[in-house]
Amino acid sequence: MEVLLQQIINALNTGSIYALVAIGYTMVYGIIKLINFAHGDIMMFGAYFGFLFATIFPFQLPLMVIIAMSMILAALMGVIIEKVAYKKLRNAPRISALITAIGVSLLLQNLALLIFSSDPKVMPPLISTQKIYILGLDIPTLTVYTISISVSVMVALTLFIHKTKPGKAMRAVSQDADAAKLMGINSNKTISLTFAIGSALGALGGIFYTLAYSQVYPTLGVMPGLKAFVAAVLGGIGNIGGAMLGGYLIGAIEVFTNGYISTRWADAIVFAILIIVLLVKPSGILGKNVKEKV
Repeated sequence: MEVLLQQIINALNTGSIYALVAIGYTMVYGIIKLINFAHGDIMMFGAYFGFLFATIFPFQLPLMVIIAMSMILAALMGVIIEKVAYKKLRNAPRISALITAIGVSLLLQNLALLIFSSDPKVMPPLISTQKIYILGLDIPTLTVYTISISVSVMVALTLFIHKTKPGKAMRAVSQDADAAKLMGINSNKTISLTFAIGSALGALGGIFYTLAYSQVYPTLGVMPGLKAFVAAVLGGIGNIGGAMLGGYLIGAIEVFTNGYISTRWADAIVFAILIIVLLVKPSGILGKNVKEKV
């Protein structure tokens, strides 16, 4: 029983990271119908920002300050990418935007390679390595921080989307951009805000991922980014609640596969789920089938 509980805690920890990154995918897709494959690389830059803020000063900054500054820089990067690479392609065929997203992803990876080199950077332990005793389990402090902060941010985002004026504007643009413009909503600002929030959440996921695995490198965001994309599709891409659910499900599948089957099968099973979902229920668990007039 203790082993099972420990695996559940690990699944929540991993799932929290995937859910944060998956929300970025689903928010961008929901508002401009773009699968932003560069999102995993924004996660990677968020991890590098965290590393720089953790090591560049002669004194140790508090963790929350490092997280806040990294999220701000990642949000700014997301807005710049949207303005430069995606804005002029809003009315272009989707394949054009998709190819551009892949190009931006490769650009960010090579930019990180030029700036930081290919040598992995070691993230300092910003959180105490002591363990917390809960329900008979010794849980690492980092795991408690990851789960609690991630869940708090996701709850805050849900309240923001449903209770605030900018959040309602995002929902309106997502449902019908033309009608939203007629109602006086500035779609450009709303789309930029969406990229900013999604990129900031990706950076938060990148920091926690790096704290868990201790290293930052230019291709860090590739595999977690792809798994977060699978999570978004599984939950229902375009649905924020679905992205959260998908993230935790993919985290659980990966952890339990590693623990009870084999570490070699974990990635294969995750991507097999993507194929099954696309074949059986392309709209995902919480997604809705939307008919388009031709």
